[in-house]
Amino acid sequence: MLFRKILNELNNWKLENGRKPLILPGARQVGKTTIVNEFGRQFNHYISLNLEKSEDASFFKAYGDNVKNIFDAILLFKNTPYEPKNTLLFIDEIQEVPKAIALLRYFYEDLPDLNVIAAGSLLELALGEVGSFPVGRVRQMPVHPMDFEEFLLAAGEEMALEHYFKTPVSDIAVDKLLKLYNQYIIVGGMPEVVAAFFQNKKTIASLPDIYSSIWDNYKDDIEKYSQSSKQRQILRHILDVAPGIRDRITFSGFGNSSYTSKDIGDAFRTLHTTGLIRLVYPTTDLAVPLKPNYKRKPKIQFLDTGLLNFAAGIQSQLLKLEDLNRFFKGYIVNHMVFQEHLGQTKRINQLPYFWTREKANSNAEIDWVVPFKQHLYPVEIKSGASGRLRSLMEFIDRSDHSFGFRLLANKFSVENLKTISGREFKLVNLPYFCAGRMESYLEYVLDELKLHQPK
Repeated sequence: MLFRKILNELNNWKLENGRKPLILPGARQVGKTTIVNEFGRQFNHYISLNLEKSEDASFFKAYGDNVKNIFDAILLFKNTPYEPKNTLLFIDEIQEVPKAIALLRYFYEDLPDLNVIAAGSLLELALGEVGSFPVGRVRQMPVHPMDFEEFLLAAGEEMALEHYFKTPVSDIAVDKLLKLYNQYIIVGGMPEVVAAFFQNKKTIASLPDIYSSIWDNYKDDIEKYSQSSKQRQILRHILDVAPGIRDRITFSGFGNSSYTSKDIGDAFRTLHTTGLIRLVYPTTDLAVPLKPNYKRKPKIQFLDTGLLNFAAGIQSQLLKLEDLNRFFKGYIVNHMVFQEHLGQTKRINQLPYFWTREKANSNAEIDWVVPFKQHLYPVEIKSGASGRLRSLMEFIDRSDHSFGFRLLANKFSVENLKTISGREFKLVNLPYFCAGRMESYLEYVLDELKLHQPK
């Protein structure tokens, strides 16, 4: 069993007063079932249902809204005594019976002592069939691929993990952590892949069959995603073409196709709800609250960078590079930074932002902007001299503070610089692997270094 941080969150949920049924949304094969199976070992009685099985689904079809009768029938079938406080009921693939999602409110109201967890991989698609989503009667906790912290634990690198959590990270640990982060970028965070990687002495050659199985299963799931035969063809086209895209996209003629902007947009939005491929739109804001600008071209964000590397056929190329940011203008590193950000979020559909300013003869783009407290901070993800940070400098000139971040293959440092217009600012350089701890570094910079200087 690979350690997953969400187990700590589940332990806290178990102890909550007025505990609500818990929904674990997440794409297929990110480890939802394995996590709950491990958590279920804490209980005297653990009942696991999979609603893809007609036998398990029948409980939620035969007894109307009476969850007490449903639970009694489940106990009888599973030969389990009635001890709600000491029982965990796990309803897997709950999206297969949309009515079961609505019934969660009655488990909360009529069986408050029972521990109930539901999980599903296509929940947002199923919600359209739910007559009344139990708002306020359930709690949601998204499950993501493994993050860098979990990868280090799987690698048995406890000392490296200890240094990873020092703010700022010590110089002596940077080289080793960068090497491990390169492994993480290439392999990704799909639990089955990570387990095989370390079980087979860190050999990439042992992984293609597993990647292929996962990717093919996602493609096979297209039947569930699509609303028509035409959309099925478009979805398959996107999955074939998207791994090779390295820049922002336009819907019209995507992948040299003849499909309309509406057709491609609808298909992308369907994939977005599954979590396999998400659309990340830029913001044009300079301060919080942030909002996406849907008139600007989005980026594609895959569920997992390792899976993307496999689908694009570039893992062998990445193995030859010491600084992965040198691959196609830093595309893969940027992708993993966004994945790391998503892996830390506890809110549903909380996506990262990049920033753009598109004017005649004066375009600017920031790789990542991070809202923190009352301000918005620019983050560039690149190697190279600070003099090339023109977009970041333009952002600083227009913002209400005077510092920015840069993620690169180097040690922690702070530079005193001037924008092109002459405004003084601080540039905080961080190793790539600090992306998952960006808020901790923001806190450190604001409180310890006192760098923030409002206009």
